[in-house]
Amino acid sequence: MGTTGDDTAAHRLRTLATHYIEPARTGTGIRGPRPTEARPPLNINIVSHMAASVAEIVDRAHADAPHAGQAPAVPDGIYQWWRDNTRHLDTEKQQARETVIYRQGLEHAIAMGDFKVIRRHPCPECGCLGMFWRATVGRAACSNLDCTDQLGLTRTWNLARLAHEHIAREFARTTRATI
Repeated sequence: MGTTGDDTAAHRLRTLATHYIEPARTGTGIRGPRPTEARPPLNINIVSHMAASVAEIVDRAHADAPHAGQAPAVPDGIYQWWRDNTRHLDTEKQQARETVIYRQGLEHAIAMGDFKVIRRHPCPECGCLGMFWRATVGRAACSNLDCTDQLGLTRTWNLARLAHEHIAREFARTTRATI
């Protein structure tokens, strides 16, 4: 997923909806006793993740633009709907909007098990590449052994911080390009 051409939050949400809702099969393949309870027909964690993502976008869109109207029924159209209804915002608010969209794209990738999306981000503290996902704490960690906090532990960053840094660099690059 991290190296495909369409690497947007909308594409990742569409992929979650079409390929990751059905729960994964578990087991060794060796036939055993039949379960007494049926598996749920949906992966509830993915469904709740998708619902929370869409609800966050709808809430933020209506806060930024009360005239936004009804959100689209197709979940992957939610991001374009938010952009279309908030084109009038100043640059700071557009940057905040793009940061949320990018963060959600990272969250969708993590939910699909694609941890490679973290690697392309430099560490916000030392700037080195080589970040990796630490699932136990739900944060990205720097691989530089010299990049530690006051306790000597590896620095970790939440996805919101990585998204903020990335979008800030993108906006700065486009601002410099248009000057």
